[in-house]
Amino acid sequence: MNTRLLALRTDRKLSQTAIAHCLNCSQRMYSRYERGEVDMPLSILVEAARYYNISTDYLLNLTDIPNAYPSNER
Repeated sequence: MNTRLLALRTDRKLSQTAIAHCLNCSQRMYSRYERGEVDMPLSILVEAARYYNISTDYLLNLTDIPNAYPSNER
């Protein structure tokens, strides 16, 4: 997951501070997620997938297809 987090962030030219703010965590904690030092909590994982409009499966390396699933919201 950590390599995909890094790639998603750098492809969009975002700083760790900027994405951490969007995910409601500190830059230091986000850095630890990105380096693979700690596991990302489910709530942050879901928020990251929403932010990048990708599936959580892609972040978890369960698929190489980044497309988000269709929303069930009406």
